[in-house]
Amino acid sequence: MNDQEKALHYVLADALPEPGRAITVAPGIKWLRMGLPFALDHVNLWLVRDEYPDEQGQPVQGWTVIDCCIDTPTTRAQWQTLFVRELEGLPIVRVLVTHMHPDHVGLAHWLCERWKAPLFMSATDYGAARLGTLQATSGAGGKPAADFFAKHGLTDPEAVAQITARTNYYRQLVPAMPPGYHRLLDGATLAMGHGAQRDGWQLISGYGHAPEHIALYSATRGVLIAGDMVLPRISTNISVYDTEPEADALRLFLASIDKFRALPADTLVLPSHGKPFKGLHTRIDQLHEHHRLRLADVRAACQAAPQSAADVLKVLFHRKLDMHQITFAMGESIAHLNWLLHQGQVRRTLDADGVYRFTA
Repeated sequence: MNDQEKALHYVLADALPEPGRAITVAPGIKWLRMGLPFALDHVNLWLVRDEYPDEQGQPVQGWTVIDCCIDTPTTRAQWQTLFVRELEGLPIVRVLVTHMHPDHVGLAHWLCERWKAPLFMSATDYGAARLGTLQATSGAGGKPAADFFAKHGLTDPEAVAQITARTNYYRQLVPAMPPGYHRLLDGATLAMGHGAQRDGWQLISGYGHAPEHIALYSATRGVLIAGDMVLPRISTNISVYDTEPEADALRLFLASIDKFRALPADTLVLPSHGKPFKGLHTRIDQLHEHHRLRLADVRAACQAAPQSAADVLKVLFHRKLDMHQITFAMGESIAHLNWLLHQGQVRRTLDADGVYRFTA
């Protein structure tokens, strides 16, 4: 546990759900944890005891799944085990996805079809995910991504070749999307729960990490299903990609997490990575301070000498990165430089070698 984590309260201490099993974290809410084949090696998923009307309008008792994990045989097998062990003989009545990243939406198509359950998602992220399954490239791979990163200094031939070759990255993990969905809107209230535990969950949009991330807050339960917007141990990835090259993603992210300051300090936070915790306001402050320090480091580097985003990688990340991590790290590096650029703290020039460099 690092020093920042010591300022938080992990309500279940070091307990973690075993593969194919769940832990009850609050009345009517179960915590699932599934493995990922990346450096960030897991994602948290949630089962909420619920009821939802069938086609005749009659309420059906069951569960709402919140987030799904990537589509792999291993993940499908874990879900099959969970269907037997954790659903208590009840069906999944709807699938809710916080945002379009593969570890959250990958199996939505399979779960919706398997249980004849509707999908709930923001319009922006549904559209982005649907597009990602239909075309061979996304912001994290393909020639446009490789050209964009090369323009920001990632010109190593091997890196360029690997990123160019990642044309099917998204749809390998998210092979399809349900053909329709129910739209989640910021500020709206979603009725969810069962019996005396049925209440209205406030929908809270977030930007900078995904196009239109949706978190859910229940004032009655004192629970925030935070998705990737507030993580206890790591800072959420905030990236700029070729699809929106001038984005000020970091500003959007910091403004988004400040929305959660209106929630009580003792809110139970259910994050998509890491363990459930209390200390929401403290964690928001920590995230602001983290990025304030990183921005200061980047600006100091730009003051010492012109910097490309690739140059800034060593300022932001003090460890060796694999190619999967480099694509996210480049996006984050550009996000910090774009914040400084939009604030007027650095200027950007396109040098003779075709690379953007930033100077304080």
